[in-house]
Amino acid sequence: MGGPSAEREVSLSSGHACAAALRDEGFDVVEVDAGPDLVARLQDIKPDAVLNCLHGRWGEDGCVQGLLEWIGVPYSHSGVLASALAMDKQRSKEVFRSAGLPVLESMICTKAEVMAGHVMPPPYVVKPNNEGSSVGVYLVGKDNNGPPQLSDSMPAEVMVETFAPGRELTTSVMGDRALTVTDILTTGWYDYDAKYKPGGSTHVVPAEIPQEIFDLCMEYAVRAHKALGCRGISRTDFRWDESRGAAGLILLETNTQPGMTPTSLSPEQADKTGMSFGKLCRWMVEDASCHR
Repeated sequence: MGGPSAEREVSLSSGHACAAALRDEGFDVVEVDAGPDLVARLQDIKPDAVLNCLHGRWGEDGCVQGLLEWIGVPYSHSGVLASALAMDKQRSKEVFRSAGLPVLESMICTKAEVMAGHVMPPPYVVKPNNEGSSVGVYLVGKDNNGPPQLSDSMPAEVMVETFAPGRELTTSVMGDRALTVTDILTTGWYDYDAKYKPGGSTHVVPAEIPQEIFDLCMEYAVRAHKALGCRGISRTDFRWDESRGAAGLILLETNTQPGMTPTSLSPEQADKTGMSFGKLCRWMVEDASCHR
C-alpha cells in the first residue's frame, strides 16, 4: 500500500482497511508501505501472498506486478499486461473498440498544445493518460473563452476527450461475473473529493435505471474485463445520456485496482450481493497467483 503515486493517501486508506479486515478473517498480515526497498522487504517477510492495494502509477500499471512475477510472490488483481493496458487510457480504448464496446473520441496532445488553443471543440475533458481517481481532470465547457491552463503537476502529454453528458454508472467484475450497477449522484463533477470524502457523493445500489441499461452495464463490464485480460476484481465506469437510450451508454475506463476505502464502490457492490468486506478481502487473497 502507499507507494509514490499521486494516489498514495487513498492507497494507504485501502491498505489499512483491507489489513484490518483480513486480520478479522484470521490471516497474519504485514502492512508494507511500498518504497525503493520493496524487494528487500518482501524477501525478508516471505509472504504467502500479496494483496495489492496500490493505486495509480507503479502499483496499477504493471510495474509492481512485474516485480512480483520476477521474485515469484503470488499477488491479487490483474497481471502485467492487463494492468499496463488498462492504465493507458488511449490504448485501452483501442482494445475496447476492437471488442465492439462504445467509447469516446479522444487524442493524445502535448501540454503546450492544449494550453495554446482548443484542440477540439468544447465541451471536452483534459486528463493524464495514466492516472486514476480523477487526479488532474479539467472540464472545458462551451463557455470557456480560451483553452485550459494546466497545472505544473500535469504530465507533458495528456489525453483530450470529448465530454459525455449524463449519469455516472459503474459496475464491478469479480472473477468472471459482474456484481451490480451503482448510480453515482453528485452535486457537481465526480472529482477526487467526490470519490473519497464522506458525503462527497451518494451511491444508489443497485442503480434505479431501465433494465436494458442495467443489463448493458453488466455485459459491457465483463466484456471489458475479458478484453483487457483482467483478473480478480476490476471496475468499469460509464456515462449514460438518458435522452439517447442504449445509444447514450458510453464506457469510460476500466480500473484494475478499485478503491478499497470505506466509501469505495466495489466493496459496496460486493456487500449488496451478499459478500462482506472481510469475505471480499479473503477472496482476493485466495485468488492470488503468479502468471496472471
